[in-house]
Amino acid sequence: MAELAALEDPKTREVNEKRGDDHGVHLGKLRALAKRLKTQQDLACQLWQTNDTAARLLAILICRPKAFERDELDVMLREARVPKVHDWLVNYVVKKNPHSEELCLAWSADPDPVVASAGWALTTERVTKKPESLDLPGLLDVIETEMKNAPDRLQWAMNHCLAQIGIEHAEHRARAIDIGERLEVLKDYPTSPGCTSPFAPIWISEMARRAR
Repeated sequence: MAELAALEDPKTREVNEKRGDDHGVHLGKLRALAKRLKTQQDLACQLWQTNDTAARLLAILICRPKAFERDELDVMLREARVPKVHDWLVNYVVKKNPHSEELCLAWSADPDPVVASAGWALTTERVTKKPESLDLPGLLDVIETEMKNAPDRLQWAMNHCLAQIGIEHAEHRARAIDIGERLEVLKDYPTSPGCTSPFAPIWISEMARRAR
């Protein structure tokens, strides 16, 4: 914890806090520290319990993803209210855990929109890697009905799923683009030069073009 405190940089914190991430440790330095520590599950669990954002990010980098039980991950996800911690926990830990499909189903139906967004993130992974386990038209029905008025983080996750369906599955592309055009979610999202807009019709069309 002392070493993490020494890595704290006020300018980094200022940038991170604009995104809701309350820490000031540059992620490159955090990854370098994790590389030195290597995998240490017990230390990872202790770091997580500190409730400190930088410590939790480090914990995610040095843990053994497959070592967590389903209920442990459920508790951790509900505690992870900081966007970067939530994102890393889902992508670096839950996706690699044997309980990921079970948690995907449970979280997608959760009344807490932040928890539900994790379920949608896991669903998006399955759209790409295990689509045979999904009802893609049914998913599009839910997105069409619920995405427009969903809270921000849940809306973002549903929009990513919509785009991924359109990108990966040509037979559903026209409908995915149509849903995106009608709902206009993230249509005016500021996008840096050289980056692809998160507006689903643009995102889908650009990725499909690159794949040709």
